[in-house]
Amino acid sequence: MTIPLPLLHTFAVVARCTSMKTAAKQLGVTPGAISQRVRALEDWAGQRMFDRARSGVSLTGAGRSLFARIDEPFRAIESAQKRSTRAGRVKRLVVNAAPSFAATWLVPRLGGFAAAHPDIEIVVESDTRLVDLRSEPVDLAIRHGLGRYPGLKSIWLMAPRLVVVASPRLIRASEPIRTPADCLKYPLLQDSGRHDWPLWFAAHDIDAKDADRGPAFSDDHLLVRAAATGQGLALVRDIYLDEEVEAGRLVSPLDIRWPTEFAYYLVGTRASFARPAARRFADWLVHESHVTEG
Repeated sequence: MTIPLPLLHTFAVVARCTSMKTAAKQLGVTPGAISQRVRALEDWAGQRMFDRARSGVSLTGAGRSLFARIDEPFRAIESAQKRSTRAGRVKRLVVNAAPSFAATWLVPRLGGFAAAHPDIEIVVESDTRLVDLRSEPVDLAIRHGLGRYPGLKSIWLMAPRLVVVASPRLIRASEPIRTPADCLKYPLLQDSGRHDWPLWFAAHDIDAKDADRGPAFSDDHLLVRAAATGQGLALVRDIYLDEEVEAGRLVSPLDIRWPTEFAYYLVGTRASFARPAARRFADWLVHESHVTEG
């Protein structure tokens, strides 16, 4: 099985730097992204490539063997990329987004951006933590919230709606759902903060004291998977549902769509938004999100 080239390149840079933090600065990504790539490489290879210590990392025997084979070819590639960048042919933009949003909404659309803007190279990082856009090597982030980020500029993208979904097998095997109150007869799958179900019931004037019961999931994609396997009812943002609904793995037993309080925003420093590449990406993203909303 072939190891993906980005993982090999990251490995080569970490091996040269003997530090994941230093490698992250060179590659223009976060240390967390570097750590994830190294783990993924070691999973692919089936063995450890680095020994970790507080002072940094050092190559194992397997790591030294791999580094000896790939370092020179990657140096040649890097040299060619630098010449291309200096010539102004390629501009690089690092975008951070939550894993569920990146996998389900952003990445499937990026081919259109690449075709329209071949001179801009988009690097997508998916992370559940909030990156510091002032100090980390990330140009823009897509965040879900109220759009209030002190010291940063934000652009409204879309406000997905919450939809009740479940596996069709679960619905067939249990009592019918005709009203919002009927959802209380089922297991409830929760978002990480256990906020969505209580707010949803309250919006429908239902006193549901145990609306926060049930397993919770840190990511919407995980919530969708749990619902598709019949573990309970889930409240999910509609932008994550198309594939599962079209495949018949999820159904919506209620024809009720309740707008969420929060929205998705493109966030960055004013300096980042001043870059032509960032402005073009922002214009494209706003257009794509408005097509989705429509």
